[in-house]
Amino acid sequence: MTALVLYRTATRLARPFLNRLIRRRTAAGKEDPDRVAERRGVAARPRPPGPVIWLHAASVGEAQSALSLIARLLATDARLSVLVTTGTVTSARLLATRLPPRSFHQFVPLDVPGWVDPFLDHWRPDLALWMESELWPNMLTGLRRRGVPAVLVNARMSAHSFAKWRRFPAVAASLLDCFDLCLAQSEAQAERLRKLGAKSVACLGNLKFSAAPLPAADAALAALAPAFRPRTVLLFASTHDGEERLAGALHRTLRPRHPSLLTVVVPRHPARADGIAAELASQGLRVKRRAHGEAVGNGDDVYLADTMGELGLFYRLAALAVIGGSFVPHGGHNPLEAAQLDCAVLYGPDMSNFQAVADELASRKAAIACADPAALEAAVDRLLRDEGARTALARAAKAVADAHRDVVDRIVERLAPQLDALSRRYGP
Repeated sequence: MTALVLYRTATRLARPFLNRLIRRRTAAGKEDPDRVAERRGVAARPRPPGPVIWLHAASVGEAQSALSLIARLLATDARLSVLVTTGTVTSARLLATRLPPRSFHQFVPLDVPGWVDPFLDHWRPDLALWMESELWPNMLTGLRRRGVPAVLVNARMSAHSFAKWRRFPAVAASLLDCFDLCLAQSEAQAERLRKLGAKSVACLGNLKFSAAPLPAADAALAALAPAFRPRTVLLFASTHDGEERLAGALHRTLRPRHPSLLTVVVPRHPARADGIAAELASQGLRVKRRAHGEAVGNGDDVYLADTMGELGLFYRLAALAVIGGSFVPHGGHNPLEAAQLDCAVLYGPDMSNFQAVADELASRKAAIACADPAALEAAVDRLLRDEGARTALARAAKAVADAHRDVVDRIVERLAPQLDALSRRYGP
């Protein structure tokens, strides 16, 4: 019995356990209780007429970078609809306000045969585009059995993931064989995919370069600007557990040297806000919370932006941005979001999720990589003292972001054979 057959059998038998897992996740706020049936493959709406492209993006970062591609795909054919799936509540909230007409969101079902098959049979996608690195065996083999062409877009294969897949070469080759084409973020990623058995691989650049700048509500920006503009704003963006403590300690060290300093903390998961606020207050810091509608005063130290979907607002108000998820073993978050909005960019030692982007920024002297909290303190202190250096770093980062904005054009051009075949299938 092959490994994939064993996996399919195991996931079928695991269905009762996964039902309990869904219930626990729903109780913990990690699933939308009104849409939990979608996680079991039950569609929430009918399939639209005409061609349907299914684009799967695992979470917020992939969904954000996919928006520019979705818009370009829809422009190729007025009959086309795009089904977008993700697996997290936060990504669903993001897409609810940012998807263009003729595109819509559903939660991806868990990779159980009895949930995957109804999903595929209902939506009958004409083309499947999978973002970055998720390889779900039941879903991919289901696409292959139905003859649905599939492309791995913005493909990412870290050194760690590559080492794990090398232990199961036959499985990796079989899953990658489900893709007609793999479009890698970098040549290093492309070479790893080839070694794992991908049959058609190209490197067209990182789609995250083509993402539009994060939005910000004009009214919110105008409301915050009077209190924020007189201060020097240091932003900790998309922080994880442990990084808020770092932000508080850094503020306590630097505030005596830089009296106008205001630290803004935007947690990746706002549900942690009560604990974050308590921890910062225990450091002797005066904290104001956005979710509570609290205004920033001159004596306040930290503004806790514990809301969803407002990171673009705070990038516009900040002079420096420290990328969260990089001072803990998480792999970092997208530094281009800060670079596009004129922030001086700093990050910690773990940017493995965005290594190619981080390496290019560092090689162009467009960001500062900090090996530890002491290096971060020294770098921030220097940039706060030297406005010219801070401005130069921000301009260099924006230049890197702008230089690769045409990645989405190259991807759509490479998808032309699949898009042409789809158009012919439905006639003129």
